[in-house]
Amino acid sequence: MADSVRVRLAYGQTGLDIDLPREHTTVVEPQFRPGAADQRAVLRKALRNPVAGPPLRDRVRPGQTVAVSLCDSTRPQPRHLMIPALLDELDGIVRTSDVVLLVATGTHRANTDDELRAMLGDEVVDAVRVVNHDARDADSLVWRGKYGNDVPVWLNREWVRADVRITTGFVEPHFFAGFSGGPKLVAPGLAGLDTVLTLHDAARIAHPNATWGVIDGNPVHDDVRAIAAGTGVDFAFDVILNREQQIIEAFAGDLLPMHRAACAAAERLAMRPVPAPFDVVVTTNSGYPLDQNLYQSVKGMSAAAKVVKPGGLIICAAECRDGFPDHGSFREVLASSASPQGLLADIEAREYTVPDQWQVQIQAKIQSTARVAVHSEYLSRDDLRSAHLAHCADVEQAVLDELAVAGPTARVCVLPEGPQTIPYLAGTGEE
Repeated sequence: MADSVRVRLAYGQTGLDIDLPREHTTVVEPQFRPGAADQRAVLRKALRNPVAGPPLRDRVRPGQTVAVSLCDSTRPQPRHLMIPALLDELDGIVRTSDVVLLVATGTHRANTDDELRAMLGDEVVDAVRVVNHDARDADSLVWRGKYGNDVPVWLNREWVRADVRITTGFVEPHFFAGFSGGPKLVAPGLAGLDTVLTLHDAARIAHPNATWGVIDGNPVHDDVRAIAAGTGVDFAFDVILNREQQIIEAFAGDLLPMHRAACAAAERLAMRPVPAPFDVVVTTNSGYPLDQNLYQSVKGMSAAAKVVKPGGLIICAAECRDGFPDHGSFREVLASSASPQGLLADIEAREYTVPDQWQVQIQAKIQSTARVAVHSEYLSRDDLRSAHLAHCADVEQAVLDELAVAGPTARVCVLPEGPQTIPYLAGTGEE
């Protein structure tokens, strides 16, 4: 293509290259910062020089039990670096046998032994007890009362009973919780199903402040924060990553001031203004492991929806090697009505929350203002049709076809990193 721009989309583990006409294309990416030259040193410094409160070693005493919350396999948290750094700091104070690593699955499936070893490394898995949280196992949960806006809180029994509770994660903009990391590693990460369903009910998800980059006045984040603060976190440890999933910065210390500092850093990197909405927006779900399934890929669609014209086209390139996925209720809820408009109506009228309806609600809301097509090598045309989505066999050609229909002034925005970059219309006050 003459006078074209080549863009590599984050897709699966290999990426996907597309060529688009330069004069019609705007590429929006997060501010790139190289990973720290010595990532272990950055982690060690954060643990020893917290944002707020004393260092980790000063918070733990011999004989205490320690529970550590960490992200599951759908998140690119560098657990293989963060958890050993944490264990090194605890060495000589608490016994390894007194430490439990809790995989904060929320309502996701349990991670397999192979996945845990890929996430943490053989040495950690062989030395430390690792437990997958199960939101549906009543025997593994403890009632903690009501917090925030009347949220019934059940939490993982091992987490509640530990003498010292530590969250670990990574911080990036989140499509309805504002930002990831921090208090989300308590609830929904280690919460019971009833707690998760309340946090994700239709009214909270529909609130205008339940969106990218907003934590204060966001009903989801306000309640998540209230739960973590009210039930107790002794130390928190988060990182900021670049598009190569390398550590840029690390933050540690008291949960809420630590997380606020990490959110401010993530916002500076990820939030990007654009002057006007676009006819077409090409997005991704940031590649593997984030684009493992269609459920997660709604996040990429949501980032694109911020800057697409009414009636415009969103094309989401997401590998979806794990399908919808087959576990959970996402596919069932998607198929429960004949149209996105029907889904929204059903969800808003429902007196109770169905698992995974929040993701369907957000997808349907996007589709109430824009058309959405998905490029995936693992989901067929019929699969996508059942999800009310169009099939896109060739991203590049689909963009060219849409630009031709939209006319000579039509423009396309490309978000190669998907929700790692959150575009917003300049002048909307969202920065």
